[in-house]
Amino acid sequence: MLFSELGLSPEILRAIDEQGYSQPTPIQEKAIPLVLSGRDLLAAAQTGTGKTAAFMLPILERLKKFANTSVSPAMHPIRALVLSPTRELADQIGVNVQSYTKYLPLRATTVYGGVNMDPQTQELRRGVEVLIATPGRLLDHIQQKTVQLNKVEVLVLDEADRMLDMGFIQDIRKIMGMLPKERQTLLFSATFAPEIKRLAADFMHTPQTVEVARQNATNEQVEQLVFKVDNFKKRQVLAHLIRSREMSQVIVFCKTKISADQLARDLKRDGLDAEAIHGDKTQGTRLETLAAFKEGKLRVLVATDVAARGLDISELPYVVNFELPNSPEDYVHRIGRTGRAGAKGVAISLMGPEETRQHEAIEKLTKQTLTPQSVDGFWAQAPAPQRPRPAQTREASSRDLAPAQAPVLSAGKGEGLKQARPGRRNRKEKREVPALLLPPRYKVEIIR
Repeated sequence: MLFSELGLSPEILRAIDEQGYSQPTPIQEKAIPLVLSGRDLLAAAQTGTGKTAAFMLPILERLKKFANTSVSPAMHPIRALVLSPTRELADQIGVNVQSYTKYLPLRATTVYGGVNMDPQTQELRRGVEVLIATPGRLLDHIQQKTVQLNKVEVLVLDEADRMLDMGFIQDIRKIMGMLPKERQTLLFSATFAPEIKRLAADFMHTPQTVEVARQNATNEQVEQLVFKVDNFKKRQVLAHLIRSREMSQVIVFCKTKISADQLARDLKRDGLDAEAIHGDKTQGTRLETLAAFKEGKLRVLVATDVAARGLDISELPYVVNFELPNSPEDYVHRIGRTGRAGAKGVAISLMGPEETRQHEAIEKLTKQTLTPQSVDGFWAQAPAPQRPRPAQTREASSRDLAPAQAPVLSAGKGEGLKQARPGRRNRKEKREVPALLLPPRYKVEIIR
């Protein structure tokens, strides 16, 4: 099937043709006609299969009738709202919308936190038909009365499961309560949790479900490798793999911001061009780092899970899990950064001795067997067996005895300190006790 068979206008077809796309992916082929029909939609697909185009192309087709070149903000109310969990994903969607609307006079903008609100406010006041936003920053603009949602016809929740994981559920419910009841609601994600289905039941009207792959499935185009490595050797193994496999570009995932910064510094000391990206970085720094990586100026991007979703790096060959994620769903999204748009990719995981539980959870979720292997020259040590404690062989000293068995010291007039033992009081035996064990100037007579 071709895009031209899906009922899209010539302006949109021309824009996507210039992007090099002529055939839709399975999720696009199934979702676009349903979105064009106005139905609510629950769509599940593997990451990297083109979910953004699957909802945005038919939305633009529906909004085409409102396209105009007027300078009046009143002629450009917000008609489509896309909620995204992260700044990176919101920015990526915004870039795609700009390319899709190249030949349509429809306005679009993106708002997210971490940057000054003033430029965003100016864009909103000029009027936009399509708004892409993170929930927190959108609520900021609503509070400042710089945005009106009373004309919204289509709402999209992209990566809704991630938004719930990040604690946005109350923000989402608050925003949805401000929208017109008569609207189309689209929910796209790679995974569906029970909370997502409850959310859909509350705010969607008899949604159509589209699922082009088994939930939580990984991309078949991605080769998955697991290496068993001692924790103190992980950095050396990573540097070795980058060089031996001649990785031109690779995203390396860590669990924490601290470990991401530390790993980036260590890789730099090893002579590799690396930078870290995470939530504590300023938005300007994050965008600059991502731009350098996308342009091929940066070889290694060390990231936390903030970058696991939404990053669309064309033909990214490698992804490395430096630390296995605690949530197996995050593993699916991490490795989904490679093998996108039909390309092949390799996902490597470095498993430490204490990460067996995470490894088993990943296998259970994905229903795959990922057999750990060793890296040539780096053999992981097996945990040392627990040896039983040796039996006590030395003679018990006086401080080891129970209170009832402890020697009794007695002092008689003119006799100094005496130690009496029960049952042997009539027999006396004198012996010298080392001076180090006694107070000075005392001589002991032990009675046995």
